[in-house]
Amino acid sequence: MLGAIALVVPSGYSAGAALLLLGSGWLLVARPSLGLTRQDWLVIAALVGYAAVGMVEAWLDGQGSSGFDKPLRFLLAVPAMLLVMAYPPRLAWMWSGIAIGAIGAGSWASWQKWQGVERADSFTHVIQFGNLCMVLAVFCLAGLGWAWQQRQRSGWVALLLVGALGGILGSLFSGSRGGWIGFPIVLLVLYRGYGRLLPRRVKVSILVSVVLAAAAVYSIPQTGVQSRIHQGFEDVAEYRAGVQKGSSVGDRFEMWKGAVTLIQERPLTGWGSNGYHAALIELGEAGEIREGVTRFGHAHNEYLDAMAKRGVIGLAVLLMLYLVPMRQFLKQFGHQSLETRSVAIAGALLSVTYLDFGLTQTFMEHNSGVMMFAFWLAVLWGVFSSRVHREAAFSSSISSR
Repeated sequence: MLGAIALVVPSGYSAGAALLLLGSGWLLVARPSLGLTRQDWLVIAALVGYAAVGMVEAWLDGQGSSGFDKPLRFLLAVPAMLLVMAYPPRLAWMWSGIAIGAIGAGSWASWQKWQGVERADSFTHVIQFGNLCMVLAVFCLAGLGWAWQQRQRSGWVALLLVGALGGILGSLFSGSRGGWIGFPIVLLVLYRGYGRLLPRRVKVSILVSVVLAAAAVYSIPQTGVQSRIHQGFEDVAEYRAGVQKGSSVGDRFEMWKGAVTLIQERPLTGWGSNGYHAALIELGEAGEIREGVTRFGHAHNEYLDAMAKRGVIGLAVLLMLYLVPMRQFLKQFGHQSLETRSVAIAGALLSVTYLDFGLTQTFMEHNSGVMMFAFWLAVLWGVFSSRVHREAAFSSSISSR
C-alpha cells in the first residue's frame, strides 16, 4: 500500500505508513532478535538526528504541538524499519505495489491532461505530485534487476517498464521541472548499478532510446514540456532584466535572496520557522526582496531553508539524512545477487531524487515529502538489511562446516 495508493487517493502516502507503524507494535510482543549492525545504527541515527533538531527548533521557536508533527514522523519511521527488518515482505509484493502506484499516478495524470487540466496534480500539491511520480518511476527502473531474475521474467520486466513510463508521464504532465533536472543523474546511478552487466549494443540502444524519447516529449506540444522549459528561460531573462511580475523562477530567486540574507545574520542558530517568516516580511517591507514572496513560509530550496531556520546544524542533519543511507546503499552496488542489488539501487535513488528536488522545492515542508522519504527509507533499508544479514549468516554457516 505504501506505493500502490500513494498518489491516487487523498493522503494515500500515509495509509501504508500507518499500517507499518501499527504493525511495529508486534515487536514489543514477539521481541525478535534483530542483531543490528553499525550500518543499521548509522541509518537510525540519521533519522533520529534530523527529528531531534526539528523538535528543538519547534520548541525554541514556540511553534506549539504542530511544530513537532513532521519531525515526529521521522522518529516513527524507526519502529517501522525494525518491523521490516524482522519480517521483510516478499520483494514481489514491494515491486508490484510500486509499479501499480506508478501506473495509477500516470493514468490519473493522463486523464487530467485529457480533461484540459494545465498541470496534473492528483490529491496533493502539483510539484509534490510530479516529483513523487518520478520517485516511483525510478524505483521501477531500479527493480528491473530483480525482475530479470524471476521465472516470469518477461511479465515482471514489462510491469516495471510500464510503471516507469507511468511515473515519468505523471511527472511530465505535472510540469514539475525540478524532477526533470536530476534525471540524467538517475540514469548515471542506474548505469553504475547495472551497466557492467549489459552488452555494449544494449547500452547504445538504451542511450539512443532515451535521447529519442526526450526529443519526442519535447517536440509534442500537448505534453506541456516544451512550454514549461521555454517559460523557465523567459522567467530567468525577465528577472535579469529587472522585471518583477511574480514568475515562478523569479519568485524563487527572490526567496533565495531573502534566505541568504537571513543566513548571513544568524548562520549558527538560524531563525526558526516563525522567526524566519517574520524576518522575511521585514525584508519585503524594506524593499530588499519582492514583497509578494513573503507569503511563502519556506525558501523553495531545502538547503537554504534548513540553514535559515535551523542554522549550520540544521543543514548538517539534513545532509546526513540523505547521504548516510545513500552511502550504505552505494557500497552494495556490486552485490552478486541482483535481487539485493536492486533494493540497494532503489535506496540510493531515493536520496538522489530528494537531493535533486531540494534544489527548487522545500520537500520536507510537505507531509507527502516527509512520509514518502521517511517510510520508503524504512522499507528499503529494512528489506536491504535483512537480506544482507541473512546472506552473511548463510555464508558463515557454510564456512564453518
